[in-house]
Order: sequence, then structure tokens, then C-alpha cells
Amino acid sequence: MMTYARLARRLLAYAATIALAGAVYATESATPEQKASGLVARMSLEEKVAQLQSAAPALPRLDIPAYEWWNEGLHGAARAGYATVFPQAIGLAAGWHPELMRQVGEVVSREARARFDAIGAGHDHGRYEGLTIWSPNVNIFRDPRWGRGQETYGEDPYLTGRLAVAFVQGIQGPDPAHPRAIATPKHFAVHSGPEAGRHGFDIDVSPHDLEATFLPAFRAAVTEGHAGSVMCAYSALHGTPVCADAGLLGDTLRKAWGFTGYVVSDCDAVDDMTKFHYYKADNAASSAAAIRAGTDLDCGYAYAELTAAVKRGDVDESVLDASLVRLFAARYRLGDLGTSAARPTTVDVKANAALALRAALESTVLLKNDGGTLPLQGTPRIAVIGPNADTVETLEANYHGTPRAPVTPLQGLRARFGADRVSYAQGAPVAAGVPVPVPETALRTSTAADAAVGLTGRYFDNVAFDGTPLTTRVDRSVDFDWDHVAPAGLPKGRYAVRWTGAIVPPGPGDYTLAVHVERCFDCGGHDAVRLFVDGKPVIDDTGDDKHTQATLHFDDSRPRDVRLELVHGGDDQGVRLQWLAPAAAQLAEAERAVASADVTVAFVGLSPDVEGEELHVDVPGFDGGDRTDIGLPAPQQALLERAAASGKPLVVVLLSGSAVALDWAKEHASAIVAAWYPGESGGTAIAQVLAGDYNPGGRLPVTFYRSVRDLPPFTSYQMKGRTYRYFEGTPLYPFGHGLSYTRFSYAKASTSAAGIDAGQAVTVSVEVRNSGQRAGDEVVQAYLGYPQGDALAPKRSLVGFQRVHLAPGESRRVTFELDPRRLSSVDATGQRAVLAGEYTVFLGGGQPGDAAGGRTGFKIRGRQALPR
Repeated sequence: MMTYARLARRLLAYAATIALAGAVYATESATPEQKASGLVARMSLEEKVAQLQSAAPALPRLDIPAYEWWNEGLHGAARAGYATVFPQAIGLAAGWHPELMRQVGEVVSREARARFDAIGAGHDHGRYEGLTIWSPNVNIFRDPRWGRGQETYGEDPYLTGRLAVAFVQGIQGPDPAHPRAIATPKHFAVHSGPEAGRHGFDIDVSPHDLEATFLPAFRAAVTEGHAGSVMCAYSALHGTPVCADAGLLGDTLRKAWGFTGYVVSDCDAVDDMTKFHYYKADNAASSAAAIRAGTDLDCGYAYAELTAAVKRGDVDESVLDASLVRLFAARYRLGDLGTSAARPTTVDVKANAALALRAALESTVLLKNDGGTLPLQGTPRIAVIGPNADTVETLEANYHGTPRAPVTPLQGLRARFGADRVSYAQGAPVAAGVPVPVPETALRTSTAADAAVGLTGRYFDNVAFDGTPLTTRVDRSVDFDWDHVAPAGLPKGRYAVRWTGAIVPPGPGDYTLAVHVERCFDCGGHDAVRLFVDGKPVIDDTGDDKHTQATLHFDDSRPRDVRLELVHGGDDQGVRLQWLAPAAAQLAEAERAVASADVTVAFVGLSPDVEGEELHVDVPGFDGGDRTDIGLPAPQQALLERAAASGKPLVVVLLSGSAVALDWAKEHASAIVAAWYPGESGGTAIAQVLAGDYNPGGRLPVTFYRSVRDLPPFTSYQMKGRTYRYFEGTPLYPFGHGLSYTRFSYAKASTSAAGIDAGQAVTVSVEVRNSGQRAGDEVVQAYLGYPQGDALAPKRSLVGFQRVHLAPGESRRVTFELDPRRLSSVDATGQRAVLAGEYTVFLGGGQPGDAAGGRTGFKIRGRQALPR
């Protein structure tokens, strides 16, 4: 039994400890960890638990402001207003240019820092206002059916790793003690669909595939990029949810790779452990398992149950303390806490926009160019067709900011070639049953024959349409992203817009009209919309998403009076007036546009409305954001065939976040360009490429397969038969493929030594020459071929690449140093080692058999095991 004297001595000792902690906490010369330890020691259990959740509340008694850890920056500072919108991640990867990635990451973090500084250190920061960026996504794009593959850097571990390191370094900056922001590679570690069931998916991956394919990019981001944070995935590995996997988070991430940052869960992943994985009986137990395994921060609310978990003995409070120290140390380094001097950040909008254009140009991949169709010569009359020709959403992709002046492909071609040289017809929807924005060709300011193109928009600074509009203007279509921004000079907050004019159907038939409002989630309220046709209400949606479509029959193509009203009384993020028009009418309209032109440019592919994260899409070819068919959707295929029937040159521009099987286009189109989701300057970049102002040099970061029949089941994570490294068939277009308007030749491939001992590095090099008439970029790629007899080795692996710019006639020797890890193999148990045998290296502009290049080789003696 404890005496009163002993109890008093313990209380005095505890008070002294708290006092000492407070002294350390108050000392500016202390390390971030020391300051964090002192701070945590002064917290109650309930305060600690609150700080372990992503929406961490303020602690006024400790001078700690509220901080929301959730911020996004996949290809631009996202979801908080105006920002530079770069090409989607898969497009950035197509540039094969790590230094460009570093510069993009720097812009992302500088714009995030500017938002943060506008509020100020020591003040509360809400969602998307902080400096902890939940990017990049370095999951392997193992299957083109995955809707979120667009967020990745493609299918190759080495390419993904190099781009991830550069992006992380750009985000965080050169000073580890004072990072500009903190990057968060995600989703650790084996995560690539399907979207349906992702919250409870248990992945059965072999030790070989785990080490050889799914871990290398994360390892590079941590060991070389020194990422300050990592996000654990929704999925489970072999029955253990990743966010509770002590082997993965502790043994691999922290011990083997030396990670010292913090781990955050994917949003509600801890809650998923209870509800969908059935890993534990309640969230208290799931939270205890997650934090013991090494998940420091919960995006969600499950960690609120840690108070109960500690009290019932599921986890020691000291485990919470360790996580909190990591979290508060990060906030100290970022300058969010303490007495750091304010560091106001300025944003060079023009320079950032120029970088977005450069990124879009470098990401463009020329897949086919028969007979020198491209670049277009002279001043041709151009028919622009296709559902992706004039939409903002196909520029932006997902996880994006709001661009200040987005340029669609139609606008880009008009600006470059002249509006009088460009005719336009939408021609088709993206997919059957998926509405697209009503095009300008079907909108007029009134029903009069001489009415201007577009609708008249009246913008009110109140939600009752009272008084005189603050702004009146003509909008050529209603397709707006207003996420955290106010349109037309309106003050931020509550406003209303009324558009009036006429809709002009291209022919008789049934038309489905829709008003798409980009709904916010976990927010304070939604916007109301009303649509009237010929004075009759056809849509009246107060924000419940239940009545946003109406089907009308038009007997002819005369103009119909239309009025659309938007009341922005909530937190929704934009509005689109959309339709599904009769196929016959749209195809006939496209045929008329083609008839008056010299060449047709068809903007086809996919859109963020059909491929993405856990979407509510169930139409032919698509399932919940994923795809069930990788071919071009049938309505677009019909459009291409109708255009080709004219006999005029057909240029296909693919806008998508993933590979599309363009089998017919490969056989019948004159040229094919992959432009991805190209960002705010996408239209300008595409026009410059088509005109020859820029010579495309991008390369595919993924394999373009011919059919889903070439692929293993989507739910299988076995790599056999997937990606260029293990696929045994003939692809439509291979990984690494890309053409140019000039020609490159290779000579004198060589190696630094005919033989090396296992564990040594070897240098290989080749001379590349621009043997054409135009300056251009070549992506020199190095592929390693493995010794015969290694049954688990891939067919070949990318082990080096450099993007080089060469003037006509210019030559350069390109050199790669191959370290032991790049020369290694992985056995069935997941052990990595350099093995003895004869190795070959192909050096060229693509894979062997697809591009010009040269070969060299060397022998490795002995065996050298490598660390994880």
C-alpha cells in the first residue's frame, strides 16, 4: 500500500517532469522533437486523442492553433481556389523528365505556402489550407481498367521512383530543417483497384511481386526523396489491413528504410478496418491496432475512440505520445508553431502558367504520323469534332485547383489557326448514357435568327436575384469550375446567376438535359438549380441530386427558350449545363463540319466523369470509376468512322487518364496524339504540337493493350502477364513509345567493363544523333536484359532514361551508371540480390523492336545480397 509520503513524492516528481518539459518546450534552441515532447507532456489524454485526428482542434491554453492536415497537390495546389493546374500525374509522367517534376512540385508547394501565409502561422488553418500535401500517388498502374491510375506515374517501378523522388524534393525544398511543405507518397503499399470494394479488399500478392514491383517507388521516395510523410492504404495484405501492418509500417518503412516522418491513414481507413475488413470488433480496438503498428494520424474520426482504448488497456498512452511527437515535430519544422518569423510567399502567376504550358507540351506523345500528316501545313480549314474538344473538366482531371484561364482544345486551335479556319461539332457523348456539356453550337442569346452564340449570364451578389446584376455577360457555354472562387467579380460567399437564351437542337429527337453541380462533400450545404425550357420548369434541384435530368422531345431544330438559375447558398464547386443529344443528329452535324474542312481533328477518349475515384457510374464499359472495356466507347467510335468516310485526313487526339485501345484508329487514322488530361494550358499545347511550333517528345508511361482479353483478371495482383515487363503478347503501343517530327539515330553503345563483381556498378553509354531537319527532344532509355535461367526475372526492365534536346545534326553521348540495385533480381521469397550471369543492355528511343538503338553487355561474377 502506497503511503501518503510516497504519493506526495511521486506527485512532486511528476510536477518537476512537467515543469522540465515545459521549459524544453519553451526553449527556441531545442530541436523540433524536444519541443514536441515538451508540448505533448503538458496534454491531457483527451487532448492527445483530438490531436491524432486530421482535423486537429486548437488548444488555446497551450497556444496551439487548429490545423487540418488534409491538403492535396497531385498536379497543382488543389481544392482551395485559384491555382496553377498542371497536366494530370499520368501526363506529367509521359514527359519522362524528373527535373520538370521537381519544378512542378516546387510550384505546388509555393502556392500552398502562399495560401498558408495569407492566413498566417499561429492561426487556425482549415482543410486545404495547410502545408502537409497528400501527394504524390506512387502506386503502380498495373491494369488500365483502374480509374485512379491517372493519378500515378505509370506502370514501371523505376520510372515511378525517379519521378516521385523529384516531385517530393520539389514539394519539400532543399532545407530539411525548414521544409516548404511536406510530401506524402501514397497509398502504401499495394493499391490499384478495383474501386468497388476497395474499403475491404484483401490483396494476395506474392513476396516476389511485392518487392519487385509494388515497393521500389515508395522506397525511393523515402530513402532518396526523404519524404516527411507516408499514407497507408485502404486495403489489407494477406488478411492484415495495411494501416495496422506492423511488418510493413515498422519493419520495412521505419527499420529497413530509415523513415523518421509520420504515417497518415487514407481517409476512414481505420474505420474500414472495423466495418469492412472485420479486423477488430470496434473502432477502439482498430485504432489501437493501427497506432501500435505505426499509423500516427487518422484521416477520419475512428481515433476518437483511442481514449476508450487507452482506458481499457488496448494501447499504452506512451504509444500515443510517440506519434504525437512526430506530428508536432513536423508542425514545428513547417513553421506553424513557435515564434518563427513570418515568411510571406509570393506567387509568380505568369511563370507558373508558363511552366504548366511547358509541362503540357512535354507530356504530349505522338503515337502515329502517316505520311507526315503532322505538323499541319499552311493555313488549313480544320473540322474540330469530339466530346473532349471544348470541356474544362477534361483539362483538369481530378484532385485539381481552379485554373484562372483554362484553354480548351477548340479555343487553342482557334487562337493558333484563326477562328474563321475552324468549324466545330461535338458529334457524340463520351459514353452512352453520360451527359456532356451543351456545346456552344446549340446555345444562342435569344430565339432570334441573328442571336449571338452563348447564353446571357446575369450575376447577382445575393441569392434572391434582387436588384441589378453586378455583372452581365455572354457565356458561350455553361461549364464552370468555381471551387472556392467567385465568378464575374462577385464577392466570395452567397450569390446567384441566371442564364437566359435559347437552346438550338441540331435535329429532331429525344434530348436529355442535365444540370451537373460539382457537389462538395463533408460540407455546410449545397447549391440549388432550376432549369426552364419554353417557360416550363423541367429541373428543380435544391441540392439533393435527385432531379438533375429531364428528357424532352423536340420535333424540329428551331430554337427553344431556356433559362437556368443557380443559387450559390452552400459550398458546391461549379455548374455545367449538359445534355445527351440524339446520335443521328450529332453525327449529321459533325459530317457537315467535316465537309467544309481540309482536315479533321477529333478529340476523343475518356473524362473524369467516367474514370476516377469511386464514381457513381454504371454505363456500358464503365463500373464505379473503373472500366470493364478498354476500347474507345461506341458513340465516339461511330463518330471517328463517320469522319473517316469523308476521305480527308483524320487526326485523333486522345484525352484520357489511361490507355485506350485505339485499334481502329491505328489502322485508319492519319495521325494519333496522346494528350492525357493536359491541364490549364492544354488547348494551347495541343495547337502548338499540331501546328509544328513544338516538336513532341513524350513517351508512354504505360502499355497500350489491344483488348481486355489480353489481360489477367482485374482483381488479381499477380504481375505475370501485366505491364511491359511481364506481358507476353503484342501491345497496340508499347511502354516507352513515342514519335517525333525529326529522326534520331544511335551508335557506339558501350560498357565500362566486360565483367564486374556482384555489388559493383557498371557504366553504359551510347551516342545519339538528331539525323533529321528539326530540333527535338529524344528520351534515351536503357533496358536491362537478364541472364537465361532466371524464371522470375522480367523480360526486361527500365534501368535508366534521359530526356535530351538536340539540334539538327547534333550528337551527344548519353551515359548511365547502373548501381547494384538496378542490376538486381528478386527471388520467390522476396529477397533481392545481384546474380551471376551474362547481361545485355539496350540503349535507344524506346524498347527493343520499337525504336532505334544499340546494344551492349557485360558479365557479373558472384552473388551479392541487397538490403530491403
